Amino acid sequence: MSETMKAAIFVKPGEMTVREVPKARIEQVGDAVVRVVRACVCGSDLWYFRGLSAHPHNSQIGHEAIGVVDEVADAVTSVRPGDFVVLPFPYSCGTCPVCRAGFESVCPHGGYFGASQAEYVRVPEADGTVVKVPGSPEDYDDETLASLLTIADVMSTGYHAAVSAEVRPGDTAVVMGDGAVGLCGVLSARMLGAGRIIAMSRHEDRAALAREFGATDIVAERDQAAVDRVLSMTGGYGADAVLECVGSRQSFDTALGLIRRGGVIGRVGLPHDVEISAEGTFYGNIGIKGGPAPVRHYDLEAGLLDAVLERRIDPGRVFTGIYDLDQIQAAYEAMDRREVIKSLIRF
Repeated sequence: MSETMKAAIFVKPGEMTVREVPKARIEQVGDAVVRVVRACVCGSDLWYFRGLSAHPHNSQIGHEAIGVVDEVADAVTSVRPGDFVVLPFPYSCGTCPVCRAGFESVCPHGGYFGASQAEYVRVPEADGTVVKVPGSPEDYDDETLASLLTIADVMSTGYHAAVSAEVRPGDTAVVMGDGAVGLCGVLSARMLGAGRIIAMSRHEDRAALAREFGATDIVAERDQAAVDRVLSMTGGYGADAVLECVGSRQSFDTALGLIRRGGVIGRVGLPHDVEISAEGTFYGNIGIKGGPAPVRHYDLEAGLLDAVLERRIDPGRVFTGIYDLDQIQAAYEAMDRREVIKSLIRF
């Protein structure tokens, strides 16, 4: 058996490559090793690719994957070799008070994957992390595999935005961001019963998919013009819920401008240079909730896994570019240039 594997390597901003590295292996009694079937590039990976956030040069990267269990340590009881699993981007113990409350993404014993764009991945805390899928990858078509991959991160993160924003039946919800997470946020707002869903997008292909996912309106304006447009659409009051799926200062400032008094902003965009006015939110009774998505909780307890398997939702449509691992540079460049919404890596 080979002691090496192929892995995507972040060389430096703007440059990705594939190298042979030591194969992922068992290191702790709660570990599993998973052979990756599908992985993908995340919008947050682009912050590194663009040089806007720090990432160690010449290191592995990636945090979204599905695959087959290759090996388990002695203490692992929930899965065995051959099982098909989703790997949520956070790993977690699954037993502490934080995990039991449904917030595995901030488990004090957990962390986040950072090497999932590779042939194999080591999974710490496997019993509290993996989401088991019935059957094997061969039992599913490419479209279903793509949708299963989204519940490792983007679909669950979009759902977290909607839940955090407290979207209720009949609400007017605004979704900031037309990337994969924002589009999944549109789909999630529809699942939670929003009566009107306003997607902020100025890209025709993304706006079209947003409409198919449930958006009733598209707003292309930015900054104050966007605020003015949404206020005019809501009788001057603003939206009941805002799903902030970008993380930039521009996006968050816009969200604060168009949320109605007493409304809630669900924030899932990784924040960059964002400042929140304590007085502004206080006097508007504006709620702000959110953070890293508790993927496993939503996949199992909120039913996202079943929704995908029963084809009630098809979030895999956010993958509009498919690449092999050896094409990792092209996969990143295509997302960076907005030629694709999200790049899927096929193994």
